Amino acid sequence: MAAALRILDPGLLTTVQDLGRVGYQHLGVPTGGALDPVSLRAANLLVGNRPIEGALEIAYVGPTFVIEADSANLACAGADVSIEVLSDEVATTGVRLSSMQSFRAQRGQVVRIGPTSGSSVVYLAVEGGFEITPVLGSVSTYIRGHIGGWQGRALIAGDVLPLRRSSGSERDEFRVEGLDLSRPSRFRVVLGPQNTFFSEESIEAFLKGEYTVSPATDRMAILLDGPKLEHTAGHDIISDGIALGSVQVPGHGRPIVLMADRQTTGGYPKVATVISADLPALGRSRIGDKISFQEISIEEAQQLRRLFVQQIDSIPTRIVHGHRTGDDLTAGLLTNNLISGIVDAQLAPPVE
Repeated sequence: MAAALRILDPGLLTTVQDLGRVGYQHLGVPTGGALDPVSLRAANLLVGNRPIEGALEIAYVGPTFVIEADSANLACAGADVSIEVLSDEVATTGVRLSSMQSFRAQRGQVVRIGPTSGSSVVYLAVEGGFEITPVLGSVSTYIRGHIGGWQGRALIAGDVLPLRRSSGSERDEFRVEGLDLSRPSRFRVVLGPQNTFFSEESIEAFLKGEYTVSPATDRMAILLDGPKLEHTAGHDIISDGIALGSVQVPGHGRPIVLMADRQTTGGYPKVATVISADLPALGRSRIGDKISFQEISIEEAQQLRRLFVQQIDSIPTRIVHGHRTGDDLTAGLLTNNLISGIVDAQLAPPVE
């Protein structure tokens, strides 16, 4: 039997994502990829994968799946989320774990991932990755185009995702320490390229106002509710290229920040572009979150990009040996009937 994860419950929106398919926008193919590439990298490094490996991007509510392999080493990174490992499909309680650490599961065990907290997305990586054929160099799922990932769509109950490894390697558990996933107080933008299509009053309202992430938000774009922008030169332009983070404003005046699954060209003026260093945090935004913007120069954006790259490069140094908490260990012992319900000693500190 081929090693796999068998999906019992897919969660709200669970897709396979990596860092995207680069180099095909001139053919009309969006880059796609993870909304939060920082957390994707962290999840992969926790299980010993390359940072670019495909993983499950889990939005808001996580999946439940069965391990159909001798064993598997897994890790979640990104949002705070409750992870429960149950002994089998009929068990109701099991070992409780948290994100930002690796864990091991055995054949027949069930992994249940709860709702996300503090972020819209969390990433589940499996040691070795998924045995999925890349499309144009990437396993990222582009739902609108029905390409990539698992059958070009979000996961559904009954899916069986093949794994590259039939068993997880014998290895220590690891956790991530000190990785900053916080949101900036204001998202930094560079004005343009069509900011002259808007009145000065609208530009001021955009930079001084507060917006709310609309329920209409998806992987393609974040629609913002708040101060409407007034066009002074019409709301149609000759279609041009769309950059990640472009803030497009259609005729209704509501800003739309274009994200991972954005179209490759667009015919509405773009008032600003969110800087690349702030985009992973923007990708973690939840429906109802409040967002405001701050104008900076291109030179400042370049400096912040350099600092962001340093943060990315530092992730491997933040992977340290981990251990289960006392509560996790107690739950595991109780689940396996190894103790009667009392632990009379404290766990020793981990050996680093």
